[in-house]
Formats: sequence, C-alpha cells, structure tokens
Amino acid sequence: MKFEIKVENVKESRISQFDPENIGFGKIFTDHMFVADFKNGEWTDLRIVPYGPFSLSPATSAIHYGQAIFEGLKAFARAESETEITLFRPSENAKRFNRSATRMAMPEVPEALFLQALNELLDLDRGWVPRTPGGALYIRPYMFATDDFIGVKPSENYRFAIFCCPVGPYYNKALRVKVEEDYSRAAPGGVGFTKCAGNYGAALYPTALAQKEGYDQILWTDPIEHKFVEETGTTNFFAVFDNEIVTPSLTQTLLAGITRDSVITALKHLGYSLTERPLTVKELIDRHAEIKELFITGTAATLINLDGFGFRGTYYSVYDETKIDASQEVKKFLETLKLGRVSDPFNWVEIL
Repeated sequence: MKFEIKVENVKESRISQFDPENIGFGKIFTDHMFVADFKNGEWTDLRIVPYGPFSLSPATSAIHYGQAIFEGLKAFARAESETEITLFRPSENAKRFNRSATRMAMPEVPEALFLQALNELLDLDRGWVPRTPGGALYIRPYMFATDDFIGVKPSENYRFAIFCCPVGPYYNKALRVKVEEDYSRAAPGGVGFTKCAGNYGAALYPTALAQKEGYDQILWTDPIEHKFVEETGTTNFFAVFDNEIVTPSLTQTLLAGITRDSVITALKHLGYSLTERPLTVKELIDRHAEIKELFITGTAATLINLDGFGFRGTYYSVYDETKIDASQEVKKFLETLKLGRVSDPFNWVEIL
C-alpha cells in the first residue's frame, strides 16, 4: 500500500553547519522530519516538513500520563558509492514499535507507513549521512499522546514523528558497570520489554548514583531476588567464557534488542557457541577467571566492551585487549555488512 505523504522542503539547508569530523551524538538534526496525526481512529495529515518545534497544550496527556514510545535505528553510507545509503533491519524496528504501542494502549502505525515515511525522509536528507569512520545517521521514530485533556485514560489522539541526527560513536572506551541491587528497571507484567519513555526516565537516578561512585553504567538485575543479570543501562549484555558465550534469555523485563538478535545470529554464523540462558551475578564472580570478555550491544552503542563490574564494594576487572576476539570479530562483521562491503547472508540490509 502506498501512502500519500505531502512534502515541504526547507528554504535553505542547514547542512553547512554539520562538521562530519566533529559530530558528537544527538546535538544537530537534519533539515526535515516526518509527522502524522492520529484522529478519529486513523492516521491523517501525513507530511514531511522542515525540522522544528511542535506547539503543544499544557494539558497534553503524554506529559501527564506517560503515553510515549520510541525507536532507534541507523542509516549508513554504503561503501563504494557516493550517494547510496543502507538501513539495517528497519522492519524489526517497525514491529517492535507496534509491540510497544499495544502495551501502552496506543494505536499501531501500519508497518508499510512506518517504512515508507522512513524511506522518503531519508531520501530527502541522505546528504546528512556521515561518510567518516564510525559515523551514521541516527533515526528516531516516536509517538506520543496529544489529547488536550486531564484525566487518566488512553488518549484519543496521537502524533507519530521521525527525525534524524548525524552521530559518531556513543562510547569511546571500555565501560565500568555497577551491579544494581536496590533499584529495578522493570518487573514481571510491566513494560520492561517496550521502548516507552518512562523506562528510561526511571533509570536516570540510580545511574547517576552509580556514576558518582566512578561507574559508567548500571548492570541491572532481576527485580525479585536481584541475583540474575538482565541488561546494562540501555543495552543487552554478553559474557564470553572459555568455552561458551552467554547472554541472558529474554523475559518480560528485558528489551528484545535488534542489535542483540543480530549479534547472536552473527556469532553463530561465525562459528561461536552461544547460549541464551539465565545468568547470575554469582556465576560471573565464581567464573571470573574464565571470563575472556564482557560486552554490551544496542543501536546507539552498537557493541562496546566492558572493563569490568563492581559488586558490593569489590571490582572485578575483565578487560584485556588481547582477548576480545569474539566481540571484535562480530563487530567488524556487522559493520562491513551494514556498509555493504560483504554479501548479506541474512537479507538484513536495505539499500536506498
């Protein structure tokens, strides 16, 4: 199905303000954004317009009651091409977006609309995709409730929008994480498996406390006993032992990362033994001598090694750059795949 999307071009591009050698992360935005409004049970007024602020009522229900979800994905400059760009598994983002919407009592966005809007926006702003090493165009689809109404109920009106920003690496060093035993990211039956805004807002305070202790991020544990490893900040967690790679099996309290799934599939493709199963903090400590590396995965971070983890006042260092073979091999494989430098055995990459 083809949707009619109106396009209003900017009068003058801001791309000259963009320095590809000094990008940062999330600080400058491309010329255009996609916007659609849900009214009377359907998505209406589909448009691409110049990037700019929204005018909102002080009573906008998302601000008061938290109906807000988002996604994150990246576009890359295709190798050996001056104009083509690639997208990595965008359909999976569309599917996860709608899983989040369902759980938050919000309307789904038709997958065809999600992808068409994304493609047309990227086609217009493709010149913003960095062609520097480690650079990408970060894409943020999101939806929020727009009822001008104070009352606890699902909104009747919503806005779906997509904007983009050129980015460099999110992290540039191996991270120190603290095992969190007091605060919880999510609970069974909750919204931990969604990308709703509240999940991230609730994590800011305990993360700030850990950073005051010298850590970069939190290693979340299960909310019941605080003994099973779950996620690391906003990323999925992997432990590489002598004879196996382990990542915590998915539950209602873990986000099903698309990068996580890609890394799992790619590692197996590369010949590694990987297991998805419950992993305890005790096992990490007891098998500390067997750990070759720990790493985390996510759209923004991609794949980052951990320096080590702290637990009840003791720090367990694991990082040894001579032993990070698994993470570096799979990272290089996925990077070359995204850039179109190797054949794609999984049909994950879309060329625009």
